Amino acid sequence: MSAETDLIKLYSGRILELAADMPYTDRLDAPTASAKKRAPLCGSTVSVDIRVEDGKITAFGQNVKACALGQAAASIVASAIIGRSRAEVQTARDQLFAMLSGTGPVPTAPFDELHVLEPAKEYRNRHASILLALDATLDAWASIEP
Repeated sequence: MSAETDLIKLYSGRILELAADMPYTDRLDAPTASAKKRAPLCGSTVSVDIRVEDGKITAFGQNVKACALGQAAASIVASAIIGRSRAEVQTARDQLFAMLSGTGPVPTAPFDELHVLEPAKEYRNRHASILLALDATLDAWASIEP
């Protein structure tokens, strides 16, 4: 397969749709915690705010400055994040990392739509950007539950 064909497959229509229609792009006025993560190779950044009640995320806001892959991942994460526990977010992050590393299957529900990023396995320089939304969410959570 040519490099051009690989890039077309990587930036599928679905990935571009997700990047263009990202939920929860407004930051929260009174978050329980916030965090910002940066991918050093590409410079992508994701800032998140979470509101946590009874061990679950009840509100989420994000500011995403990333490539289409990072934006698509942030879009999927935001669509599934409300009502999730820290353990569920950590599981999603671990499963996404394993999928990208080629050592595991696609993440399970409710983060199963992350499967659209499976073609990015071959593009290791994009992995950090794809993981940013989950990493920032976990960092925010760690600031309230070390």
